[in-house]
Amino acid sequence: MATAAPEAAAPAAGSKKKLIMIIVIGLVVVLVGAAAALLLLKKKHTAEEEDGAEEDTTAQVEKAKPKAKSGTPPVYLPVEPFTVNLTDKEVDRYAQVAVSLEVVDQKTADELKSYMPSIRSGVLMVLAHKSAADLLSKEGKERLQKEIQREAVRPLGIEVELEEEAPPDEETDTPKKKKKKKKKAEPNLPVTNVLFSQFIVQ
Repeated sequence: MATAAPEAAAPAAGSKKKLIMIIVIGLVVVLVGAAAALLLLKKKHTAEEEDGAEEDTTAQVEKAKPKAKSGTPPVYLPVEPFTVNLTDKEVDRYAQVAVSLEVVDQKTADELKSYMPSIRSGVLMVLAHKSAADLLSKEGKERLQKEIQREAVRPLGIEVELEEEAPPDEETDTPKKKKKKKKKAEPNLPVTNVLFSQFIVQ
C-alpha cells in the first residue's frame, strides 16, 4: 500500500504541471492578442488625427465663406430687375440692374423670398444714391455687390459693416483713397455672393 501512494502523487503532480502550462500558454495568447489590438487602434487613431487635422484646416478656410455642400449645385435666387434714376446733376441718367443672390441652401432661398419686399426696398435705396461714375468702374460694381449683399441679409437680423469710402476730391472729382481699418473676419453670411445678370447705365 505504501507504493500506491507515491504512484497516485506522481499523476497529480503531472496534471498540476499541465494545468500551469495551459494557463501560461493561454496568458501568452491573450497578451499577444491585446498587443496586436493596441497596435491596430494606435494606427487607426493616428490616421484619424491626421484626417482631423486636415479637416480642421479646411473647416477654417470654409468658415470664412459658407459654401454649399460639396457635390451639390449652388442655389440662386433671382431678383426682379431694378430701374432707378441716378444722382448725376448734369444729365438725367438711369440704371437698370438685375441680380441673382447665391445662397447657402434652398431653405435660405425660401426664407429670403418672404423678405423680398424689404430686400428690394433696401437695394433701391442703395442704387438711388449712386451716380453713373460710381456704377461704371469695376470698384464701384464690386462695392455695389457688397452693399446689395448687406441689404439682402439685413431682414434676417444680420448687420454687415462695409469699408467706409472717402468722399470724392472736389478738385479732381476722383474718390480719395479708402480709409483703412483693421480687417475683421467676415461672418458666415447666408447670401454668399451677388451676381449681376443685367447692368445698364444710360
